[in-house]
Amino acid sequence: MLLEIYQADAFTHTPFKGNPAGVCITNKGLSEALMLSIAGEMAISETAFLSLDDMNLRWFTPKIEVNLCGHGTLATAHVLLQQGKMKIGDEVTFQTKSGPLTVYFSEHDIAMDFPLAPLTLNTPINEEMLAYLGISNKDVITVGRFDTKDFIVIKQVEVLKRLQPNFDGLKQLTGRGVVITALSNDSQYDFISRYFAPWAGVNEDPVTGSAHCALAAYWSAELKKDKLIGYQASQRGGEVKIEMLDNQRVKLSGQAVTTLKGIMTV
Repeated sequence: MLLEIYQADAFTHTPFKGNPAGVCITNKGLSEALMLSIAGEMAISETAFLSLDDMNLRWFTPKIEVNLCGHGTLATAHVLLQQGKMKIGDEVTFQTKSGPLTVYFSEHDIAMDFPLAPLTLNTPINEEMLAYLGISNKDVITVGRFDTKDFIVIKQVEVLKRLQPNFDGLKQLTGRGVVITALSNDSQYDFISRYFAPWAGVNEDPVTGSAHCALAAYWSAELKKDKLIGYQASQRGGEVKIEMLDNQRVKLSGQAVTTLKGIMTV
């Protein structure tokens, strides 16, 4: 079987920046085993699979399926636009494990209506996790949890940018992912973040849309703002525009650029 496959860099307009996602769009859905094998072959943080007959969208890391993926959704929408299946001014709703997700195509970017992640703060500090991340207790403002993931707010952006986690150590702990964030010292952005998920086969995710569903909840309350811009300070880096819709939904916006198109033989 021959499958058309794309790779697109999401949350950027520059090739080789942002977060690369694989995109495979088929008329009918593929088997779960095949999708996981393709994701492993692509060997990037996420590969998105869209079946056009029911608009079902699924996302796989090289190791597991995830329930929500922002950059994979953005990359899929971008490829639909590139293929001519969508045009500026259209909207499309994907059926996903996180419920219906509606995407809007504008002249300047692609906007995604996502569920706001419920965030629990002031949870007990995992001292081992902090040590493996390279964060001192004195640097921490608060810790929390969202969607089985850890959320850590620290005082200084410089500390955040310098982090070099011990991923082998982290994998010895129970975890799914951890987002670390700090107030921005750059007037372009409201906050800065990084996201680590060695438990899912992704040591550092370049730009994580799903994490911004929790980051939006925290920083909008902290800064008393409904519109924010976040920067994820991975080596590749990427920008996420945020608009709070209500206390349950958030709009994440960004751009994408295709870097690879080919045929995969399976």
